[in-house]
Amino acid sequence: MIDTRTAPYAAFLLRVGLGLLFLAHGMVLKVMTFTIPGTVGYFESIGYPGIFAYLVILGEIGGGLLLIAGVYTRWIALALLPIMIGATLQHVGNGWVFSAQGGGWEFPAFWTVLLVVQSLLGDGAFAVKLPALGTAAAGRRELA
Repeated sequence: MIDTRTAPYAAFLLRVGLGLLFLAHGMVLKVMTFTIPGTVGYFESIGYPGIFAYLVILGEIGGGLLLIAGVYTRWIALALLPIMIGATLQHVGNGWVFSAQGGGWEFPAFWTVLLVVQSLLGDGAFAVKLPALGTAAAGRRELA
């Protein structure tokens, strides 16, 4: 049974944890450690267009900040899924354990599952409340 008194706080902790991980992964790893040109070069070296590196960096940093704030949490979690599915697929050849040479695939796979869980849970506590996407308050007119 789900405890409805504490579930919003669990969703909040998951949301902020995911947001901080994405923010750190995008900013610290890709921008500050590998640098943007280095990240673009890496993406190109594994066969992806360089533009994908910019999209992933933007997705990780922007998505991380939006998750932390709790802005459209369900949609942001779903939007980040392709990044984590791509990361999982990129690490599959390295084996299971993430400490393996090149990193294994269990961590990005688990991160992917957590995004699905977050999308199912929603915002949780302490989220910035904006009008739901697709509602009249978000700019869509209702028919009389």
